[in-house]
Amino acid sequence: MEIGCPSEVGTIKRLLLKHPSEALVNDENIETQWADLNYLGPPDYNRAVSEFEGFVELLERHVPEIHYLPQQDQTGMDSIYVHDPVVMTSAGAVLCNMGKEQRRGEPDALEEFLAALDIPILGSITDQGRLEGGDVVLFDKNTLAVAEGYRTNQEGIQQLQELTGGIITDFQIVSLPHWQGPDDVLHLMSIISPVDHDLAVVYSRLMPVPFREWLIRRGIKLVEVPDAEFETMGCNVLAVSPRKCIVLKGNPRTRRLLEEEGVEVWEYEGEEISKKGAGGPTCLTRPLWRTE
Repeated sequence: MEIGCPSEVGTIKRLLLKHPSEALVNDENIETQWADLNYLGPPDYNRAVSEFEGFVELLERHVPEIHYLPQQDQTGMDSIYVHDPVVMTSAGAVLCNMGKEQRRGEPDALEEFLAALDIPILGSITDQGRLEGGDVVLFDKNTLAVAEGYRTNQEGIQQLQELTGGIITDFQIVSLPHWQGPDDVLHLMSIISPVDHDLAVVYSRLMPVPFREWLIRRGIKLVEVPDAEFETMGCNVLAVSPRKCIVLKGNPRTRRLLEEEGVEVWEYEGEEISKKGAGGPTCLTRPLWRTE
């Protein structure tokens, strides 16, 4: 079955994106939303489109099948970050219930689209449960880490465990720090991005000690992002296959550290589509099918 993601590093075969024309829409729409969504500044629409097309050009070299979400009335600018409203397991999708109130319409908008692609939906996080895809990291088809923080709560984690029972047998629950507070975005994937089964980019200064030690016991070598490159999303790395990845331009030290580990690294410009909305290459993409 050509669906499912057994890890964050398998070769991407099918991918979901949302074009800025369908998420940002135009400069007038951006002006009405950016401050409420806590962006660093209003993205310039034309430059955002240009950056996104450059990003897609990189993806098309490596990913054979790319799907695009349409514009939907119940979603806003943040819907360009398609990673967050759904979690993909090896057996199908779990629709999230967003911790960021302005994004609550995104999972419902995604459900019909996924069904049309014949992607099984295991269920939805409901009621008081909160879960965002950026807080979930799959290490293999039976093992994941999920963070409890301002975007994902204990009830959401419990529902995820119930929906993936028999699929995920090892849950590592990670407590995130306050950092810059509830209005900022700090996901688990803000501090770790696997790039191979035995290699991950991390920012250890924000990583709980038990989780960091679990990674090391698992045999994962940690590439430490320098302090100066954490704010520019040096830790947000998209593996398109093992040791082949896409990073946001402007993190040269992190890139060099990855290349020293034998990783092929490609960069994209992301001033408008990434830095202003705090969403790097993993946030902009939702793999629907990765091979082992």
